Amino acid sequence: MLTAQLTGEGPPITETEAADLLRCICFKTGPPRMLGAELEWLVHDAGAPQRPVTGERLAAAHEAARRLPLRSGLTVEPGGQLELSSLPAVSLTELLDSVSADLTAVRAALGELGLALAGFGQDPWQPPRRFLREPRYDAMETALDRAGPAGRTMMCSSASIQVCVDAGHEGPGPRGLARRWELAHLLGAVLAASFANSPYAQGSRTGWRSHRQALWGDIEAGRSLAPPAGSEPRAAWAQRALDAPVLCVRAEEGEPWDVPEGLTFREWTRSRAPRAPDRADLEYHLTTLFPPVRPQGHLELRMIDAQPGEDGWVVPLAVTAALFDDPRAAEHAWQAVRPLAKRAGPGPAPRNPLWEAAARDGLADPELRAAAVTCFAAARDALPRLGASAAVLDAVDAYTGRYVARGRCPADDLLDAGLCPADGASDSTAGGPDTPSCPDSGEDSPR
Repeated sequence: MLTAQLTGEGPPITETEAADLLRCICFKTGPPRMLGAELEWLVHDAGAPQRPVTGERLAAAHEAARRLPLRSGLTVEPGGQLELSSLPAVSLTELLDSVSADLTAVRAALGELGLALAGFGQDPWQPPRRFLREPRYDAMETALDRAGPAGRTMMCSSASIQVCVDAGHEGPGPRGLARRWELAHLLGAVLAASFANSPYAQGSRTGWRSHRQALWGDIEAGRSLAPPAGSEPRAAWAQRALDAPVLCVRAEEGEPWDVPEGLTFREWTRSRAPRAPDRADLEYHLTTLFPPVRPQGHLELRMIDAQPGEDGWVVPLAVTAALFDDPRAAEHAWQAVRPLAKRAGPGPAPRNPLWEAAARDGLADPELRAAAVTCFAAARDALPRLGASAAVLDAVDAYTGRYVARGRCPADDLLDAGLCPADGASDSTAGGPDTPSCPDSGEDSPR
């Protein structure tokens, strides 16, 4: 028998109580002081990354990682991806040091098994294959499949860098809640374009520099869309969450989970069928919503593709932290991205012209490139004030010179190099899973 926390045996929650709770628990205000990161990684064969990794090898990798004394939380995603979730840190340096140590340990453990963490926003070779067989993911697959294949691909084949920043304090200014919320939804498109790194799927070019981000726009709208722009954040998010479809109604152990179709959480509080929802159901419902900026007390920015290289995750984390938590940099970023609101139009992210351009074109888009140049310069100026090390500053400088200043992103490197086919090994991939370098197929780039 499962507990009330899982089966809905707690006191039923009304529509009004749910709305009040959402406004309270999703935005916890105060001066920004904490930072966090969630890093997702694909697991590839270290010598032949285009070959599929068997379930047995994935299970061995997960077990080896679980035995490590990590500071970060370690979880496994539906397709076997590994995720490291940092503890909240009071400084960028503390966060980078902690996560770097954990990643070093995980890479060493996987290396002994001939496996490696791979930094792609989407697996460029393999079709989506679900590794975890759990009621949550059975229900998720059933629900997302109703809208097409994008949801299953997102579950099983994607990886990202999620940056967590404080929601901000009450009142106006660059550290205010309303400003940070709007900044996140405009700057988010710039970040998606700057770090786009998923132009391939199942060995073929997709026409998107961030196909992973495009997938989010294709899954069930009520589950992936941001609230309408220009609304008060708490009220807008409460309405969005209540009107979002219920993914599943959890059941006791051994019982199948119901996957209702077209039932919103608001309607569930009213109908109380197939059973009355409680607070635990509401909190679970929030974990099944996937907007590009998800309020979880703090703001979780979910639009950045996983990056190549052992330290590729450092630059997006450092740049994002600087643009949110240094007041001077935040103001520069705001001035740079504010004009993009006209480009976005009234449609919510990620289904609006701005976000679609970011996913399709990356920094080849002139407006996104101009905003990125300003934002990266503001972040670089701010990072010494945040105590960033010389190594971090050098990494940001190198990324800016290689990509931002040239209107490029990591996806362009993959498109230029071409991709090895999935059905055989090649000596050209021996450098590691982030450096596919087989001859180009000759297809046209989406640039």
